[in-house]
Amino acid sequence: MSVYDFKATALDGSEVSLGEYEGKVLLVVNTATGCGFTPHYEPLEAMYKEYRDQGFEILDFPCNQFADQAPESDDEIHEFCQVKFGTEFPQFKKIEVNGEGADPLFAYLATEKPFEGFGKGIKNKALEKFANMNNSKFGEKAYIKWNFTKFLVDRQGNVVARFEPTVEMEDVKKAVAAAL
Repeated sequence: MSVYDFKATALDGSEVSLGEYEGKVLLVVNTATGCGFTPHYEPLEAMYKEYRDQGFEILDFPCNQFADQAPESDDEIHEFCQVKFGTEFPQFKKIEVNGEGADPLFAYLATEKPFEGFGKGIKNKALEKFANMNNSKFGEKAYIKWNFTKFLVDRQGNVVARFEPTVEMEDVKKAVAAAL
């Protein structure tokens, strides 16, 4: 099984096979418009512009399961991202990443690369405590701990890295460059 075996729903409601991205390096991200990590859109878009001609794609999946930080409609989220951050990478319909309704893609990604912590430091420990409270309702199906968790997928469809939102975007960029 690989990422290419999954499907996603495009903003227009059509079903997209992730097999369409076969042979590309992917960064799959769950996002939110009202999160403290929302500014990650800026370096994500810069990375996309720099690397897309080398076979790089970012797949953006908005999610409202973390402190209600993406309550808008799909169209409102898409417009916000385009106007505020100039995003051009593919954005899909809002999904759930945890619980019984978790999108199968994110359950797979998180099973391939499980959560290993937010890192050291008082802010990271505080986020972990808050995330654990938020996600306690999902039990064993709390696959994703917070918005802007990123999964790096190589050209063969293998999940090769997971980056929590607390990881520096420069470190994410270095991993993407190495995968390319």
